Order: sequence, then structure tokens, then C-alpha cells
Amino acid sequence: MARRSGRSRQSANRAQTVFVLSLILLFLFIAGGIGYAFYLQVREWVASSDILPNMTSNNPGEGINWVPGQPLPTWEGTERVNILVMGVDERESEEGPWRTDTMLVFTVDPLTKSAGVLSIPRDLWVPIPGYGDNRINTANYLGDAYDYPGGGPALAMRTVQWNLGVPIHYYARLNFHGFVELVDLIGGIDVYVEETIDDPTYPDAHYGYDPLHIEAGWQHMDGELALKYARTRHSNGGDFDRSRRQQQVLLAILDKVTRLEMLPQLVPQAAQLWETLSDSVQTDLTLDQIVRLANLATQIPRENIRMAVIDETCTMFWETPEGQQVLVPIRDCIRELRDEIFTTEPVTASEEDPAARLEEEAATVTVWNGTLTNGLAGRTAEYLREQGLLVMGYDNADRFDYEESLIIVHTGKTFTAETIAQLLSLPPTAVVIENNPQAEVDILVILGADYQPPTP
Repeated sequence: MARRSGRSRQSANRAQTVFVLSLILLFLFIAGGIGYAFYLQVREWVASSDILPNMTSNNPGEGINWVPGQPLPTWEGTERVNILVMGVDERESEEGPWRTDTMLVFTVDPLTKSAGVLSIPRDLWVPIPGYGDNRINTANYLGDAYDYPGGGPALAMRTVQWNLGVPIHYYARLNFHGFVELVDLIGGIDVYVEETIDDPTYPDAHYGYDPLHIEAGWQHMDGELALKYARTRHSNGGDFDRSRRQQQVLLAILDKVTRLEMLPQLVPQAAQLWETLSDSVQTDLTLDQIVRLANLATQIPRENIRMAVIDETCTMFWETPEGQQVLVPIRDCIRELRDEIFTTEPVTASEEDPAARLEEEAATVTVWNGTLTNGLAGRTAEYLREQGLLVMGYDNADRFDYEESLIIVHTGKTFTAETIAQLLSLPPTAVVIENNPQAEVDILVILGADYQPPTP
């Protein structure tokens, strides 16, 4: 199959290399009260301006200790930082939970002063740890719906980490209300529409249609139109074109707010920007971390920012037995794409290959039957052996009225435990840490009434 080379893909995206900064800095750093420049050419102007309010918020957390005119705080870590950014379509008529409409991973390396972003299509069909195969955009929904520790963001982070083979350190979850209001606050944006868009079935907020028509050429867009342009899937490229339009819109926002003449207008609106976006942004980054990352971002040259989309070259269209139209990942292609964005050195086999990680842990397992179903432990033990796990034996549990299954980890080998939960279609909450170095096996699986044996 013919594929674009990494160099040509990088070149094709070069014009959109600031997308990651527009997303992260715009939504997080403005939300954190940073109405200052995102590039070095305006940083000096900002240093002499009183635009960092002395503010504290319960979300994302700590306030900012900074005196105008003094150097901005620096990011002190030396390890690469990866942040999962999610956009969710929160509708006023619904209470949630919600699937993610947009998902990307931002990475920055403080040592090499380089950054990158990988956009992930929402229809990518992947394993969601503990919940079987599904669209990747359901991870946030499942985590919130089933009380996964840390909620939807935590399960989404774990899912992306599992499938990409890179650690995810932080997350930011955004809704679209703040996006619309922000674009309106800055007076709209100018976007060049490459081809006429005619989408008669663009959805409205009430499960009907809100027909969308945008002529080709330069268009001035308010917040509502900009959001529609970024979200419509009505094109030959589908989700892939949609990702590129999102990059184009966010770049247009960045271009406008980073103009020197725009910054003085935004400064008096800092409180309004914060009030608007604080209800639209959820993140586990503190305000202090946001400021430090923003400062780090201003030190990254454009040529050191790499962009990529998991597009048609790395996926195959497939229809599930239930009739869902999804994208099956081509793992080798995604691995190559990931290495272009996230690594300066080759990753180890255990980082990129779940089977290698299982082999590295080499966890021993035993299975107990906590129900009245005869032979359940034996059949399950054999199934896990067929999956390559080191099952040492099986037996009856201390009682037969376990309502919920348990995967008890005695020696810290959690990757194997999470794999077992996924193989047995058990929720992540089934994994329990009970450190016991003296235990006969690393992991004890107790099957409860909630367990349904895998279909052969």
C-alpha cells in the first residue's frame, strides 16, 4: 500500500504547526488568566504589562504567584510531557455522560525544546481497558458512566496510553460552549474556506437538522459558525478533513489573539475570559503548571513542532457485526507516526507492544470460583492460558456469594491485572491492590456473579 513518507507528511502539515499551541494555550492558558503573548516576539511587551491577575480557582487548582515585570516561572521538569485534550459535545438538554467529539495528544520535550500533536479520529476501533473493543470516543463516556476511578478522563487517558504506547500525564476536557463564546469575545475570526460546504443534515441541539452552507473563499465567522465549520463531517474526507478544518479554525483564533493590537483589547477582558472558560475547561493541570508550560511553549521554535493526524493512511474502514461504521487501526503505521511525534529515541519493545509488557512482568495467576456455577474457574483458567498468561491453577473461593469479581494484585504487576480485566470483560474497578510479597502468586482472580465467561 502506498503511503506518504514521514517527511512529506510533516511538510504537508507544516503550515498548521501552531495548531497545538492554539488549542492548549488558548483554552488552558487563557483560562488560567494568561492574556499574554504566545510567541517570543510579544513576550517582552507582556513582561511590562499587568495582565496576569492575582487569581485562584478551585479548578484547575492553585493560583499564580507572579509579579508583573518579573520573569515568568519556568517549567522545572526535564521529562517529556504528554497531555490528552478532549472536546465533548455537552448538550443542555442532557445530563451526560458524553462521548468525546475531538481527541488529540499534545507532547512537549523541555530538553530539546520541541513539541508535537497527534490527532485521533473519534471512530478509531480500539480496546478500551476493561470494556472490550469500541470506538475510542466512548472511553470518556464509559469512565463517567461506570464510576471508573478518576472518571471519564482517567479511562480516556488509559485507553490512549494503552493503544499508543506512550504515557499520558495530564488531560484537559473542553466543551464547545466556551469555544463559541471565546470566538465571539475576540470579535470573530477570518478563515479561508477551500471548497464550498453544503451540509443539509448538520445536527442541531434538539436532534433535528440545522442546514449549513458556507461558500468557498475568505469568510468572517462568529463563534457559532466557526464551531459548525470545525465540526461538520460533510466532505469527501469525512473525519480526516474535519480534523484539518479544526486545525485551521484554531490557527485563525491564535493568529487573531496574538496580534499586538489585539492583546491590549483582551487584557481588560481577562476576568470575563476566565469566567467564560473556567466552566468549559476541566483539567488536572494546576494554574501554576499551566503558566509554566505556557512559558515553555514560547521557547519552542515553529520548526521544532511536529503535527500528524491518524488518517486514511493508518486506518481501514470496517463495519462491525452490529452495523457500526468504524476505523480499524493499522498498528505498524500508527507506531511509525507516533515515533515521529513523541520520541527522540526509539521506544523499547515493552513500551510499544502489550505482549512484550506481559512477558516482562511474567505474572503468575490463580483463579478462584466465587459462584455456584460448576467448573467456572477451570474454564476461565484455561481461557487465560490460551491468551498466554501464566495461570498456575484454579480452585473454589472461600465462599460462593461474591457479587462482583475481583482481580487482586499482590506484587504490583498491574499491567497484567488490567489485561485480565480486559480479557474477562470486567470493569477496571475489579482490579484491587493488596500488596503481599509473601503470596503464592502475583495475581488472584475471584470470579463473582457479575462475570460472564467469554464466548468461544
